[in-house]
Amino acid sequence: MTETANAPATRATRGRYYVLALIATATMINYLDRTLMSVAAPQMSKDLHIGPALMGLILSAFSWTYAAAQIPGGAFLDRFGTRLTYFLSVTVWSVFTGLQGLVFNVAGLFAARLGLGAAEAPCFPANSRILVAWFPQRERARANGVYSVGMYFGIAFLSPVLFWITAQHGWRVLFMLAGVIGVCFGLVWWALYREPQESCWANQAELDEIAAGGALSLQGEKTPFSWRDIGWLLRQRQIVGAAIGQFATNATLVFFLTWFPTYLATERKMAFIKVGFFASLPFIAASVGVLVGGVLSDYLVRRTGSLTIGRKTPVVMGLLLSSLITTAAFVQDNSVVIAVMSVAFFGQGMSNLGWTLISEVAPRRLIGLTGGVFNFCTNLAGIVTPIVIGLVVAATGSFFGGLAFIGAMALIGVLSYVFVLGEVRRVGEA
Repeated sequence: MTETANAPATRATRGRYYVLALIATATMINYLDRTLMSVAAPQMSKDLHIGPALMGLILSAFSWTYAAAQIPGGAFLDRFGTRLTYFLSVTVWSVFTGLQGLVFNVAGLFAARLGLGAAEAPCFPANSRILVAWFPQRERARANGVYSVGMYFGIAFLSPVLFWITAQHGWRVLFMLAGVIGVCFGLVWWALYREPQESCWANQAELDEIAAGGALSLQGEKTPFSWRDIGWLLRQRQIVGAAIGQFATNATLVFFLTWFPTYLATERKMAFIKVGFFASLPFIAASVGVLVGGVLSDYLVRRTGSLTIGRKTPVVMGLLLSSLITTAAFVQDNSVVIAVMSVAFFGQGMSNLGWTLISEVAPRRLIGLTGGVFNFCTNLAGIVTPIVIGLVVAATGSFFGGLAFIGAMALIGVLSYVFVLGEVRRVGEA
């Protein structure tokens, strides 16, 4: 027996978990920056003389360009790769975050929100691309759950701090501080991130492990943009069904990211600092929900051998829980309201598997563009939801109609995942 045969096998590194920490941090900054407006809204409305209907329009402005830039952002990602795309996205959106702290009129605020939305657009298509390149299929839902915690973590655990900063130093300092942090992270990203084959974090044993588990090698792949590809994607039931379902999921998320603190302060008459504490509880619940959804999804895939069962079941369960948000309108006790909101947002966290699912069905050569098309459709909810709620509050003086709208959207999402989506498999493959 030779000496080579006797040598122990090289243990696989776990470099993909360092990558996961990077995108989790990026996602936390992403959602923190887009959510700061909801923290600042009560004070900002007074300083800039903004009424509910106009505030709803401003809150939705982010999603106008965020949705419009999804397809160009996805095409840019497919053309120039993850490292450069993410670096530019983080850095530019952080600049626009800081600029919001410098505006003195509605026009300037509106323009800054538009810039923020456009700059953030490639982030989630890039996350999807990273998942399929760095993670075996059996780990993707959990990985999605871990980085998606970043969507809620900043607000969940920093809300009291954010509200304190706003109360003590004003809303302008809040935006400028967040902008500086984001630009610094952009430099960290550029220094550290590489594709699997170029990374010093992963040895050959880990590369072999993730490849054997179904990871895709995307190194050097550059796909030119084509409108024909978009038309083809929109004819695939998996893409359409997932997009409708994610629109419904996003409606709940957008409510919590935009109007929820104002709802607590105006409809529930909570003191401003108390709002910061109570607003954090549903975000903590959502953080738990997204981890539960990811673990449950991967468990079901292993248990049943079916991506369809494993990816769709937690989403449907979560959307059904989200639909319970409507019952908050019939509750008088504020503690019970927070409990209802926490259950609904826990459900939204569970249903936040849309990006895992779309990474499973996207054709290999169009992962970025598929993510862009998917996120364009789903983020129409970011345009519609704040405006609908703002108009309802302005017209009725109550959030009842807005909560009913969120509950109805969740049930529409259930129908789409059950009846429209069909089998979860990569489009274009038998």
